[in-house]
Amino acid sequence: MSSTTAHRRTARVQPSRRTLEKGPSGWLAAPALAFFMLFAILPLLGVLFLSFTRWDGLGEIKLDGLSSWNTVLADPVTGNALLVTAKIMFFSFIVQAPISLLLGVFTAANQKYRAALAVLYFVPLLLSSAAVAIAFKALLDPNFGLGPGLGLPFLAQDWLGNSDLVLFVVVFVIAWQFVPFHTLIYQGGVRQIPASLYEAAQIDGAGRMQQFFNITLPQLKYTVITSSTLMVVGSLAYFDLVFVLTAGGPGYSTRLLPLHMYLTGFKANDMGAASALGVILVVIGLALALFLQRLGGKNRNASQLEGA
Repeated sequence: MSSTTAHRRTARVQPSRRTLEKGPSGWLAAPALAFFMLFAILPLLGVLFLSFTRWDGLGEIKLDGLSSWNTVLADPVTGNALLVTAKIMFFSFIVQAPISLLLGVFTAANQKYRAALAVLYFVPLLLSSAAVAIAFKALLDPNFGLGPGLGLPFLAQDWLGNSDLVLFVVVFVIAWQFVPFHTLIYQGGVRQIPASLYEAAQIDGAGRMQQFFNITLPQLKYTVITSSTLMVVGSLAYFDLVFVLTAGGPGYSTRLLPLHMYLTGFKANDMGAASALGVILVVIGLALALFLQRLGGKNRNASQLEGA
């Protein structure tokens, strides 16, 4: 009798199998959803509304239909800003991805000297983008910068005033600042790979290169997708660094889309057109993020170690 009563009490305490399959209540996400609606969705709807108006930022807001959109889409500067944004996105990804991956694998080991180097690699993460831009602007000054100071004519050229060089200088500065962040992501991913996989590979006679391409890279599949998403979508938000470093010049050489949006809204006092550019920026960012996430497949949230 006592065993039957205890069994009933246990059955009451333990959740049913159906409850476990459903997971936690959706109400637990209500506070996060409320904050997301308040600080993300509502401002985005406000920007979408302003894109159909004419407003100088101070006076009366007047509905103007598709006038702002027609102005933005017909402006050749917008097309150039999209092209500059695509170039910075492409070249920064090409530079950052392999360097971050290799440094992440290197710093994931347990040797003390690698830990010391990892600390040095992460120093740029402590600096703001504006501070980094100011430092490099001073270092690259053709009259008082690093080149004249060291007496090196190659470094004394006008890096930020040459339209053929300035884009690559911007990509270099971006990579210098953000490679440590992605290195940290890869370092964490590598440390999650079971050591038994490498031990089995060594027993089979696999060298380091074979282990890297046959074990490390496959196990870092979702880490690569996460880092690439942050890298590509993050390239749409390099406003502060580019604004301080080049202000979009010379000419329109580095006037990328977010900088063009800022100059249109706060310099040309056309908030309607700036809002339209903001909507375009959001759509591009969402499309890129969804595309990169789909590369992970339907089961991208599943463990990579299943069957290992």
